[in-house]
Amino acid sequence: MADHRDGPLMRDKSKENVQCQITLAIVIGIVLGCVFAFLYPYELFTYYSPFQDQPFGKTNLKAGSSSCESSERIGVLKLEIASLSEKNAELNIKLKFLRKQLRLAEQGRDYAQKQVMALGENHKAGPFNTVKGLRTNPTVFPDESVNPRLAKILEEVAVHKEIIVAIANSKVQSMLEVWFTSIKKVGIPNHLVVALDDHIESICKSNGVPVYKRDPDEGIDSIGKTGDNHAVSGLKFRILREFLQLGYSVLVSDVDIVYLQNPFDYLYRDSDVESMSDGYNNKTAYGFDDVFDEPAMGWARYAHTMRIWAYNSGFFYIRPTLPSIELLDRVASRLSKDPDSWDQAVFNEELFYPSHPGYDGLHASKRTLDFYLFMNSKVLFKMVRKDARLKKLKPVIVHVNYHPDKLPRMNAIVDFYVNGKQDALEPFPVGSVWQKK
Repeated sequence: MADHRDGPLMRDKSKENVQCQITLAIVIGIVLGCVFAFLYPYELFTYYSPFQDQPFGKTNLKAGSSSCESSERIGVLKLEIASLSEKNAELNIKLKFLRKQLRLAEQGRDYAQKQVMALGENHKAGPFNTVKGLRTNPTVFPDESVNPRLAKILEEVAVHKEIIVAIANSKVQSMLEVWFTSIKKVGIPNHLVVALDDHIESICKSNGVPVYKRDPDEGIDSIGKTGDNHAVSGLKFRILREFLQLGYSVLVSDVDIVYLQNPFDYLYRDSDVESMSDGYNNKTAYGFDDVFDEPAMGWARYAHTMRIWAYNSGFFYIRPTLPSIELLDRVASRLSKDPDSWDQAVFNEELFYPSHPGYDGLHASKRTLDFYLFMNSKVLFKMVRKDARLKKLKPVIVHVNYHPDKLPRMNAIVDFYVNGKQDALEPFPVGSVWQKK
């Protein structure tokens, strides 16, 4: 009876004990948690991931795949090296271009200084042997309205407002092909063929040669299409005028010329006209005192004369100045009045004749180019090929102007200087053997 009476009380006490134990356990757990959290803030429950410390997007590779990664890395490095080599080559090209621009800028600066000195305020002459006159005339202001189509072509092809120009018809196709092949071999980008007929225009386009076909012009076109070398050579003085009016310096070139170096690297640009010479040594090319002997004059029998062999009108550099344009006008005018005149003779007469009663001479500055660098075929076949030292010299161009068998001699020149055939020039005679008709 007693157990039955005490049951509810004991159950209440038991519940209270359980609640106390639970509370005590929670308190102890919280205290222990705080203690461990304080003592071991990072290391108690450290989770290690196989991807720990790996860059984003990458995983640890197995040992078997490490060699694959090395090969890929080597390939990437090779590509980077190749890319750097290409960039280095590009930088070298740019450096060479910048050096050339610097040289041209220095030339322009010197010219500008001289022009200011000559055209500026009046000034006294300097000390003895220090006075220098202005040799380079100012260039004309470009006028694109003269020929907009040609102006667009020149803008694309010319370099530093300079260009090589050859005028050709179908009669000189074979020589023209040797001409532009040698130019391409040297790597001269600024060249242009003025085509006088449709066939030459087609030949140039098919070979990737810059070409300009003139608009129809009666009289001039009939000469251009059917004329011989001398007729075409005389025609060029009228055609070249437009190039100068557009503000471009022109290196006039016949097609019987083989290019072995870039001629623009050897010009001085300090004169209106720079021309190769028909001379074959220092005296004939650059001038000499020629004594004329007349015994009847007794004491005054010896008369001294200044002579120079002709400038070659088949290869000369002409700047866009007023005296240069006047030179072209004078030559073209005389040739139109007397078609039988030789254009080279007229070219030299207008360039060198001084003013005298009834005639006003041309005030154009001129320079004779180095006859070993800008070589005519007389120099080559009479002297150079027979001299072991001169044979080692590499000219800039060789002009086959002294010989009528032009094409075979041009091919021999290519064989000798380009292909290294040391006996290529030997079969040809010094002079020319004219065949009787």
